[in-house]
Amino acid sequence: VQLQASGGGLVQAGGSLRLSCAASKRTTSNNAMAWFRQTPGKEREIVAAISWRGDSTTYADSVKGRFTISRDNSKGTVNLQMDSLKPEDTAVYYCAAGRGSFTSTRIESYAYWGQGTLVTVSS
Repeated sequence: VQLQASGGGLVQAGGSLRLSCAASKRTTSNNAMAWFRQTPGKEREIVAAISWRGDSTTYADSVKGRFTISRDNSKGTVNLQMDSLKPEDTAVYYCAAGRGSFTSTRIESYAYWGQGTLVTVSS
C-alpha cells in the first residue's frame, strides 16, 4: 500500500490549507483512513479519522470545528481541510490507512503510513 501526502506549506494564523492523500484505491477503499500529526519531541497524535464509507468521522478536540476530513473512494483520495489555523497546528502531518474499516483514534489501528507533509502556521 502506498500513501502519498501533499498540500503542506506555510500559512499565516487564521488561514487555510487543504491536505490530500493519494492512496492505492484497490487496497484502501475498504479501510478507515486518518490524519495524524507530530512535532519534534512529541508523540504522533490523531487529528481526524474517517470510516471506509465516509459516514463516520472523529476529530481531536483541538481541531473540532476547524478541520474537516473527507474521502473519495472512486479516486482513492482522503483530504483534510484545515481552516482557522493556529500556530499550535504546526507539525508534520501523516495520512494513514487503517487495519479495519471503522474509525479509531489509536495509532496501533493503522498499518500503512504516508511520508508526511509539513504544515507551518506563523503567528
